[in-house]
Amino acid sequence: MAFNINPFKKSQTNPSSQSMFSRSSGASGNDSSPKTDLSALDFSNTGQQAVIEVTEIATGIGVVYEEAAVLYANGNDRDAEQLLTAVFDDPTATVGEGLWMMLLDLYRLTGQRERFDARVIDYARRFERSPPAWEDLSLQPAKRRTDAAALINLPAALSAQASQQLQQLSVIARKSGTLRIDLGRVRSIDDQGCLLVSQTLAQLAADRVKLTIFNASRLVDLLSPKVKPGQPENRDYWMLMLEMLKYTGESSRFEDMAVDYAVTFEESPPSWESKQPALGEEESAASGVPSGLSEEEFAFDSELVGSCSETIRKLDEFASDRQSVIVDCCQLRRVDFVAAGSLFNALASLQARGKSVQLNKVNAMVGALMRVMSIDQVAQVTLRG
Repeated sequence: MAFNINPFKKSQTNPSSQSMFSRSSGASGNDSSPKTDLSALDFSNTGQQAVIEVTEIATGIGVVYEEAAVLYANGNDRDAEQLLTAVFDDPTATVGEGLWMMLLDLYRLTGQRERFDARVIDYARRFERSPPAWEDLSLQPAKRRTDAAALINLPAALSAQASQQLQQLSVIARKSGTLRIDLGRVRSIDDQGCLLVSQTLAQLAADRVKLTIFNASRLVDLLSPKVKPGQPENRDYWMLMLEMLKYTGESSRFEDMAVDYAVTFEESPPSWESKQPALGEEESAASGVPSGLSEEEFAFDSELVGSCSETIRKLDEFASDRQSVIVDCCQLRRVDFVAAGSLFNALASLQARGKSVQLNKVNAMVGALMRVMSIDQVAQVTLRG
């Protein structure tokens, strides 16, 4: 069951219920701020929507929405729950779907099944439709395999400019003793790039790094035009192509090329050794995302805290060759205030570069913080059901 909701417009409140946040805007229907999936309550008539907005603003529920989001972001689950339930228990308050989803998701995030069940009955009556199903979100989602090797995506152009990334790659590999490289994004390679890649692979072999290469056929196709039997030139291209054929598992093509190499350069060629990834490993591991997630989707882990610089770096790298970026947030339980600021800056940067970002399956507590921090102005935010 999917909900695309933005329960409250940012609004001015009276001094007695002023929010801790300085951002506000008029409460009229003239709000010209960009609309997102987080801002589309589906009422049957506009009159009902107007009444609810006025009631919520007058009772300060918009302030509760903001403050409950921040309390949860700071780890104060109990205080956030007390703040929300106080509104629900107030007979004079008319509560919109936004706060309902926050409270229900808070129960799911804290594993409170009985309280959730008690509230969903009222939810069904209030909105005359099936409520969200129970799902225990309090359990920490399964972490990605801790023994999985780091996955490095090489850039589209392998040239001298790739030198720094290849150096960093070598550092990571030496520290962990294992590494995965994905060549799926490579679109070109020149003489300097060929030399750098060859030197890097030789160094990894010397360091006894366990190496897995995905999409090696992409590089084989790029190298093939540079390899001409009977013309003893471009030796680095020959050697790199022979190495890549080990990762594609093309033994017959390797043997034919090895014979051509021996005749062309009058020296013994490298010997065959299959290094092809295990069946199914390329599809699941090369995507760099949890099993069941499309390779076109990025995924956030259970919590984003502090500067979350590594997550931001990976997101930016993932978005480098995409115009539309989809981020799966089904495992994202919490974002703290500092991380929300970092995320806003990163998403604003992507937006400025002409990229669109969708944050999918966000829980309502995190979604509320994204609203407070204006993240919904630089990305499309869709709540989970």
